[in-house]
Amino acid sequence: MQTLRSAPASHCPDWAEALLNGFSQVLLQRSPLCGLMCLLAILISAPSSLGGALLGAVSGLLTAQRRGYPKAERQSGVYSYNGVLLGLLICYRFEWSPMLPLLVIACGGLSAMLMHAWLQRTPKASCLKAYTAPFVLFSWVLLTFAEPMPAAPMVDTGLLQALPVGLGQVFLLDHPLAGVLIGIGLLLSSRNAALWAAFGCVSGVAFALWQQETNLALLGLAGYNPALAALAFSHIRHKPWLPAIAVALAIVLQPGFSSLGLATLTAPFILSCWLVQAGGRLFRQSVQDRPLRF
Repeated sequence: MQTLRSAPASHCPDWAEALLNGFSQVLLQRSPLCGLMCLLAILISAPSSLGGALLGAVSGLLTAQRRGYPKAERQSGVYSYNGVLLGLLICYRFEWSPMLPLLVIACGGLSAMLMHAWLQRTPKASCLKAYTAPFVLFSWVLLTFAEPMPAAPMVDTGLLQALPVGLGQVFLLDHPLAGVLIGIGLLLSSRNAALWAAFGCVSGVAFALWQQETNLALLGLAGYNPALAALAFSHIRHKPWLPAIAVALAIVLQPGFSSLGLATLTAPFILSCWLVQAGGRLFRQSVQDRPLRF
């Protein structure tokens, strides 16, 4: 998400690369292969939602192209990934109607416009990144019109499935195979990123089990926010404490959104990353302002 670093040369057409990068950017990667594995995970575990994910991604990409946003940003996938998540959420929570595709298109396009405005106002690397903020904000509005979700049934799955299910929940998927495919996609993109994502997911699951929230752990709902928080800082070499702190914050912050009556979504991940970024900036500022002593 907002990953504009150069990527290895790809043999995909420009439109296909941009589209696949939109799926991989959900995991903060810029990798068509990773995006292809994420697409395959949706196709296998939630085929009825695949159309919504693709429509959300395409609407974000076409909006960016129509409005003349920089091609490098369009190719990186930053204008598509919020549309992917919004398309998945809309297909998951709303009954089919002729208005549903129009809703996905509108949300995908608006999320791209919001992302562009954010990028324009935060040009420096030290600025707070948008991550999945457009997805969360639009989803909170949309969910006020959705029917309440029934209570999650008690699950009877093995603990080993909690890790892949946690990775799958990043895309609102609850099938272990989806998580396995997403994990393979991460490995194809970056082994370091895959290891940190596994660490974050395992930490979230372990904490939920310690709090005796077994159902939350086995459904993967305790693992995906820490996994994303770890991925956000996994590329920073020689500073392993940054993803570790982000993971801890994501775990601690997660219950707060439920207590406020808000859908958790990826909000703990976003807030934890913002706190780490803001804390780092304050620390650097205090070091610079400290008087020299001789």
